[in-house]
Amino acid sequence: MVQTILSRSEVPLDSRDLETCQRVFDKLSADHAVARDSDEAERMASIIIELYRQGVRDANHLQSMVQAARGLFETNGRPTTPVTAPARNR
Repeated sequence: MVQTILSRSEVPLDSRDLETCQRVFDKLSADHAVARDSDEAERMASIIIELYRQGVRDANHLQSMVQAARGLFETNGRPTTPVTAPARNR
């Protein structure tokens, strides 16, 4: 099912939001050998933040959408591994 994004949040991102975005960025950068100071890294970061502000909060969904937007799918037939959330103390 395709999710339609109805509005963009103007609320500032908090530390947990930034953690999620950073985790997705780090995973994509490592998986696709994207240098952190490259133009591609800047584009990926912009897409991640924009999608997050539009309501895409699941890290694996963000990863998939950024890969699709940037054409970063694996060419060797191996699927990329999902983003894993760090364990939280409860």
